[in-house]
Amino acid sequence: MRPSKDQYYLNITKEVAQRATCFRIKIGAIIVCGDQIIATGYNGAPRKTKDCLERGACLRDQLKIPHGEKYEICRSCHAEQNAIINSARAGVSLLGGDMYICGEKEEGEAANSFPCYICKKMIINAGLNRVICSTKDGDYKIFNVEDWVKDWQEKDVLDDKYQYGKDQNKE
Repeated sequence: MRPSKDQYYLNITKEVAQRATCFRIKIGAIIVCGDQIIATGYNGAPRKTKDCLERGACLRDQLKIPHGEKYEICRSCHAEQNAIINSARAGVSLLGGDMYICGEKEEGEAANSFPCYICKKMIINAGLNRVICSTKDGDYKIFNVEDWVKDWQEKDVLDDKYQYGKDQNKE
């Protein structure tokens, strides 16, 4: 059976995630405009710096920082950030595009790949239309970026129902 376009792009995104250098989770992101992939990104350390794999440890694990908190204490840039940055480096507009995000835990288990608050803000400001995220049940969820904007106008960012990391922390 032929996959839908969304599933097709998520399958490609899953492969992009294999380049990730994070011990906690592998995330890949691609941006598609006009049915063409214009940028890819995965979570990993900035260019020419040592990543967690090279160092042999996750700094956030060593400091016992829960998922979804204190991103500034991490060696990596998020996949979404890297896809947006890579688009800018190539001089390609991503206005009106869609972002696909796929993630899996270190054991190869599917994970919810919802963007964090920082990435959501970047996605909104970048002018993307939709964000399609893989879920831990093997399916995917589609978000309209304009809905995030409306929600944040009416409520606050912390009221966001889909928060990265919330389901991964051990209570």
